[in-house]
Amino acid sequence: MPRSLSRRSAAAFPVLAQVLVAVSAFALPDGSAAAQSVAVLPTAPVAAGPDYLGWPNHACTPTHAANSPFTTQTLNRILWQTPVDLAPQYSGTTLYIHYGSPLVTQGGALVVPVKTTAGGNFQVEGRNVKSGALLWTQPTNWVPPPHGWFPAMGCAITAWNEVAIPGPGGTVLLRSKPEAPTGSLRQIAFYGNAAYAANQAAFDAAVVINTPITADSRGNIYFGFLVQSSTPIPLSSGIARISAAGVGSWVAASAAAGDAGQAKVATNCALALSNDENAVYAATTSNGGTGFGGGYLTKVAAATLAPLAAVRLRDVRSATTDAYVPDDGTAAPVVGPDGDVYYGVLENPFGSNNLRGWLLHFDGNLATTKIPGAFGWDDTPSVVPASAVPSYTGTSSYLLLTKYNNYGGTATGTGLNKVAILDPLQSFTEPVSGATTMREVITILGPTPDPNFPGGVREWCINSAAVDVGRRSAIINCEDGSCYRWNFTTNTLTEAVSLTAGIGEAYTMTIVGPGGICFAINNATLYALGN
Repeated sequence: MPRSLSRRSAAAFPVLAQVLVAVSAFALPDGSAAAQSVAVLPTAPVAAGPDYLGWPNHACTPTHAANSPFTTQTLNRILWQTPVDLAPQYSGTTLYIHYGSPLVTQGGALVVPVKTTAGGNFQVEGRNVKSGALLWTQPTNWVPPPHGWFPAMGCAITAWNEVAIPGPGGTVLLRSKPEAPTGSLRQIAFYGNAAYAANQAAFDAAVVINTPITADSRGNIYFGFLVQSSTPIPLSSGIARISAAGVGSWVAASAAAGDAGQAKVATNCALALSNDENAVYAATTSNGGTGFGGGYLTKVAAATLAPLAAVRLRDVRSATTDAYVPDDGTAAPVVGPDGDVYYGVLENPFGSNNLRGWLLHFDGNLATTKIPGAFGWDDTPSVVPASAVPSYTGTSSYLLLTKYNNYGGTATGTGLNKVAILDPLQSFTEPVSGATTMREVITILGPTPDPNFPGGVREWCINSAAVDVGRRSAIINCEDGSCYRWNFTTNTLTEAVSLTAGIGEAYTMTIVGPGGICFAINNATLYALGN
């Protein structure tokens, strides 16, 4: 909820390493180590697992397209609801807490990360997707990284239908049989189970997973991690991989970026995979604390984490001015069907684009900078097939759905907050910034007046929006307390369900489960929506 950003200044936000490969143990379901290996390079990927089913990642697929595998129900009522925060901490009337995405397993269970205390203890719940009945609860012992706005704890569902959960000390908990009340649990440290077992307290104090976990179709998982103090074996903040065979590896953020000044992967930045799953994209930042700094979009090999490419993230108006990579946002890279890569940043100078940031756009090799979007702050755009927008007459095979707020209280912000479908191949002069950006295909204004900004409307509250391709629409959440269907054919809000009275909050996602049940988070509560 960036309104508070307009009342802050940037200051108010609080030698290259080689690719390092960890000693790792393959953990049996009972937690014992079956074997250990020390590898110069990680093992090759195992045979591919099942195709993607359910909603296994932040924004569904590891490319973050957010296309629903299910046709959505008509939205006209709340089916059930459950808290995602048992102790929400408000700042006045605003909730500056990011919540991890709910997920759907291959067998149709809903997986929900839940914050249980004010300080941030977490558990993960398995629930019946239709009734909301609790199936199981798993404590995590995950400790959030240093933060301003409370960061997300993001899980993933692996190709083998295990729930991958951030655990203590940079470890990952893998819970089997998520559709059943009981299942086995194993724990893997990407730097080696033997090292973790030998000095668990030191690793728990020093290492934390600081991004949602991303799972591929081969049984491998990827995430960013932060090293806050010295560790019993040398570790530097960076990108980690745990293979389907339980073998861990990592690369320092500075090595991935090719810049010793890069301190970590940006907090909340869910890593994205290329369409062929042979490369991983992550954003790094020079900020080692809790604010934001300059950074890179990086590309590393999925199997080895060897650095492949990196591009410095610049402000759209300047080829030499760094854009800001914030820890208080949830922007994640998105890979389009053509392999192009998109990532949202904050503008520099701070506030010069009404705190909308920019959606930067590159080819898959990060060698060519392409047409940017006019909004990038705290947003992971969704991919929309061009055929789902009947009014579109351009040449692109896909379009991008992005939040398009123009915040009141900023330099020239009107408070006329929108969502937009953008054409990544065609440009125009964007009227708010005056910059050359992606052309608007359709936009829609928020429906509810904002009493804080006369003439303005309440913000759209989206960090990833579920797209129903078959029904040519998207499920979008708003800070007015309602969840809407945006119909691309008529460019109207054709359905709505009132969830709460409305609250300013950090942006949330929408997802879709079996039977077309839609899920949205508003005011620390997850709502199941349908008819």
